Amino acid sequence: MKRVVVGLSGGVDSSVAAYLLQQQGYEVIGLFMKNWHDDSVTISNECPWLEDSNDALLVAEKLGIPFQTVDLSEQYKERIVDYMFAEYEKGRTPNPDVLCNREIKFDVFMKIALSLGADYVATGHYCRKGEIEVDGKPVYQLLSGIDKNKDQSYFLCQLSQEQLSKALFPIGGLTKPEVRAIAAEMDLVTAEKKDSQGLCFIGKVRLPEFLQQKLRPKDGLIVEVDANQPVYTNDQPAEGSIQEQLAVQAAPIRYSESMGKVVGKHQGAHYFTNGQRKGLNVGGTPEALFVIATDVETNTIYTGQGHHHPGLFRKALYIDGPEVHWVRQDLTLASGQTMRVKARIRYRQELQDATLHQFENGLYVAFDEPQSAITEGQFCAWYVGDELVGSGVISE
Repeated sequence: MKRVVVGLSGGVDSSVAAYLLQQQGYEVIGLFMKNWHDDSVTISNECPWLEDSNDALLVAEKLGIPFQTVDLSEQYKERIVDYMFAEYEKGRTPNPDVLCNREIKFDVFMKIALSLGADYVATGHYCRKGEIEVDGKPVYQLLSGIDKNKDQSYFLCQLSQEQLSKALFPIGGLTKPEVRAIAAEMDLVTAEKKDSQGLCFIGKVRLPEFLQQKLRPKDGLIVEVDANQPVYTNDQPAEGSIQEQLAVQAAPIRYSESMGKVVGKHQGAHYFTNGQRKGLNVGGTPEALFVIATDVETNTIYTGQGHHHPGLFRKALYIDGPEVHWVRQDLTLASGQTMRVKARIRYRQELQDATLHQFENGLYVAFDEPQSAITEGQFCAWYVGDELVGSGVISE
């Protein structure tokens, strides 16, 4: 009987994952991760960890499986929270959920599980794992979940072959309504529980207040750039090598205050991200203002009216060499090679047709259609069919 440690989060998905594994004949142990928690920035009563750990305990009791809580707050602060502060300070927008899976659930947590004699670690993610043979060796696949509304493969885009080899995703072949139905049938306390929306295992956090712990508020200007600004009509001729053309397409526009008009003030450029609409507090424009760029050096936010504003769109993005990660290492591109893929630059985005171009220093992702709000620090993930094969942190 193989032993599996399930990360019981106190939600319905991990509860049903534990039940299904039990049904499949595994010896199941439930562990609840207590990660960094700070009440001063948590929205009151939204997913407090105490309630979650209690629900996880009740599920474990109902299923008759051993249960314990592990405190990973120190590692979480070091690997996730400090990283987030550092990224925001640079004017980038990190994705803590992707990092949490790579650094906490499938690293720190996985090592604890293996020390308990576990063969596998299971989570309630909506994705699937496949296994094929390449050159006589097993290769593990990260496949999207059957429920297209809930597919969470994107959040696991940084996993390695070693991590995948020890991972199980029991609910990846089910839809959310099916998962809830199983929980209700089993009379699990989590059956009707709402999905948590917050940072991975922290709960719902007010991001500006969270960031203000380290990044002091600082008054700056909000500049509106007109859609007819000449900078948008400077179409560079398609000259030079393909690498030079891609570099031009991927390069963000460098704005200056003279390109627009001052329409308001803000509390700090590092609290804002590309494509953001809320929190600007500037009224009186025919269409809503969207953030098209932030400059943490000058502490300026550049905005444009409407979600079709040309400042929001780019045709390509660049990933620096060390940041390129292949889940399927056997598919790694050599310099000069290309690959047709489907890619997404944020969770829930529809997959977009794109071509990968690998060069000596890094990788360009060239999209068939211009993409809105490509954001430094976020992850771009690419797929072949329903398999996520690689990802990387967007450098520009």
